[in-house]
Amino acid sequence: MRSPLPPTAAVLAFIDRINQTDLEGLLALMTDDHYLKVMDEAPLRGKEAQRPAWDGYFTAYPDYVIYPSRIAASGATVAVLGTTTGSHLGLPDEAEMKLTVIWRAEVRDGLLASWEVLEDTPGAREALGLA
Repeated sequence: MRSPLPPTAAVLAFIDRINQTDLEGLLALMTDDHYLKVMDEAPLRGKEAQRPAWDGYFTAYPDYVIYPSRIAASGATVAVLGTTTGSHLGLPDEAEMKLTVIWRAEVRDGLLASWEVLEDTPGAREALGLA
């Protein structure tokens, strides 16, 4: 039996599944109690609650791609600084690529227990080791 992925590898695999719009692969990388929090939106709890949310996003934005530019890990917490294209923002790719965001994940036994999208601020970068 294969050992669980280390936290950074698990997060990179998660991003890859998002970039491939691979719903089943994405769900396979989540814990049953997975927690999703996007900026100021209400959180979504539980793996099965993620299915319709991600399916809807993949359907509405099939060209959505995450571009990591910096990664910092501290134990089970992994933070990623990056940009996106093809998102709900509806911007041309060139404009969207100028907007940075932070993703923070908690990894448990090689699976993502949480995935949070945070505003990119100097304080958030500093707190997460991305400065």
